[in-house]
Amino acid sequence: MEILGICGSPRTGGNADLLLDKVLEGARSKGAKTEKITLNSLKFVPCQECQKMSDSGGCLIKDDMQVVYKKIKSADAIVFASPVFFGSLSAQSKMMIDRFQCAWRAKYILKKGVGYKKIPGAFISVEGSTRKDFFENSRAVAKNFFATINVAYKYELFCPSIEAKGDILKHSDCLKNAFNVGAKLVF
Repeated sequence: MEILGICGSPRTGGNADLLLDKVLEGARSKGAKTEKITLNSLKFVPCQECQKMSDSGGCLIKDDMQVVYKKIKSADAIVFASPVFFGSLSAQSKMMIDRFQCAWRAKYILKKGVGYKKIPGAFISVEGSTRKDFFENSRAVAKNFFATINVAYKYELFCPSIEAKGDILKHSDCLKNAFNVGAKLVF
């Protein structure tokens, strides 16, 4: 089984990044192969809402997002991690999700298959405050993203009051829960 981790944090070694690593470690403990994509290291542009779109659900812009599309299509499960910024997902996360507008159009407007198999997924997030509505906002966007690419929203993990880089390492409960999410994704 291959599990793909998608990190939407702008910080390498940031809290969402470390939490994602723990999820992937849990998956490996059950025999899964894992791979992680760090969105901030990719070269891609935001959705351009192209006048001419492919009716196949594929994006016409040729940049590093083509790798993301391919890896998601071949994965057996997805783990998406993003910190909360300004009450929602990070810019990197939202930029990636917006690039699935072509798949959304094909699936919901044209009523076509988009080439993504049905797989389970998990969403994990951290934030500096304790505002539940920020996690709710992030969850809503992640769920829409998952629905578009046929990922069943199976698990979530939200860790509040995590601010400084590396603070997640002081929260053994979040780390243990992240490991368990990864283990549960393996079937």
